[in-house]
Amino acid sequence: MPKKTSLKPFFDPKTVAIIGVSREPHKLGNIIFTNFINSGFKGKVYPINPKADEIAGAKCYYNIKAVPESIDLAVVAVPAEIVPRVMRECVAEDVKAAIIISGGFGESGPDGKKREDELRRIIKDSDIRVMGPNCIGIWDGHTKVDTLFFPLDRLDRPREGSISFISQSGASGAAVLDWAAAQGIGMNKFVSYGNMIDVNEIDLLEYLKDDPMTSVIMMYLEQTADGRRLMEVAKRITPKKPIIALKAGSTEAGAQAALSHTGALAGSDQVYDAAFKQSGIVRAYSFDELLDRAFALALQPPAKGDRIAIITNGGGLGVMLADDITHQKIHMAKFDPETTNALRQKFPARVGIDNPIDLTGDANKDSYETALNLVFADPNVDGAVVIILFQLQTIEEGIVDVIAKANKKYGKPITVCAFGGGFAKKCATKLQFEKIPCYPTPDRAAKAMMGLVTYGRKQP
Repeated sequence: MPKKTSLKPFFDPKTVAIIGVSREPHKLGNIIFTNFINSGFKGKVYPINPKADEIAGAKCYYNIKAVPESIDLAVVAVPAEIVPRVMRECVAEDVKAAIIISGGFGESGPDGKKREDELRRIIKDSDIRVMGPNCIGIWDGHTKVDTLFFPLDRLDRPREGSISFISQSGASGAAVLDWAAAQGIGMNKFVSYGNMIDVNEIDLLEYLKDDPMTSVIMMYLEQTADGRRLMEVAKRITPKKPIIALKAGSTEAGAQAALSHTGALAGSDQVYDAAFKQSGIVRAYSFDELLDRAFALALQPPAKGDRIAIITNGGGLGVMLADDITHQKIHMAKFDPETTNALRQKFPARVGIDNPIDLTGDANKDSYETALNLVFADPNVDGAVVIILFQLQTIEEGIVDVIAKANKKYGKPITVCAFGGGFAKKCATKLQFEKIPCYPTPDRAAKAMMGLVTYGRKQP
């Protein structure tokens, strides 16, 4: 039977022991310890090193038994052959949770598999919860738990948000965090769970289901611990919180790579595809799609239908976006005749009033405000993708307020394409802080809208 102990000590520990803190700044244990010190973590952190009395001004302890109080979370960053001894000590000292960063287990061949089996035997009859081995562990934007062995000057941590990301791949997941930070995307939790000797993706989904700080869940999967249970848990979550999954290992070559990466048997891609659809999981096929759809779902309401309007000040991009919308198997909205008549009365003849609405190169924030109000009032429109060429002199930063106001007034989802360089990115960042997801290309804005439509279709 799976352990029922809460996973809370992983995410909100009061005491943390870093086992394997080296004096050398480039070693993993030292980086993890330094990150905890600099992250703003409010609990107590104890460095463990039997060969040092002090590291970075902090007293070192010979082993976990020597620490003067009980430990909620142990982070293990020692050579693979030492890990079993360390885990026996953790079990003996009633440590609540452990993250084994160390590699050299099931992913590395027969000898590593033996070590991994030994770890399972050590923890089998205990209450300790274990993540890993062969993982990078946890980053929590709220409690500031940070077991990632990437220096803060090499990997930016995102601002606080409501998206949580669980990933079988540590390095890929960390890169996503860095990317999210650069894009201004808020994140709540990131978890790299590695070889799954205990905690797996289903346990984490169960935890995030009841986490009030999480509104959207992202997953990177190479395999699942239990397909049937994954579906059962996801069916309970997806009516309340969207899950977006990127399943790797969909080809024979990818499946073989997964086996050597985390020791995972990837399984049939068709089976996963069917399971995702039945359980309400939105599937992504690239990291762009994964982040873009999660970002949209974290900021916007799901679409109640698939009839989408396009508003643009660049005709060519509007044509491209119409293609992208169609490729996503959602529909271009057909405006009500009253909407068409109102558009014709409000705009000069040069403005294209069919869908896409082409406001042309002299459009300003007032043009967009008029178009958005008329389109969103139309019962035949379920959402809008807005393209803004910020390079045009008539476009002012006030357009951010116009779009945010329309979004709040009508409650219909919006995604925006802000195509361009510095000024466009500046305005895109402002839009994102107003909870309007913004993308650099039309196809990505379309795919993000597809995520909102797909999740909306799964709602009661």
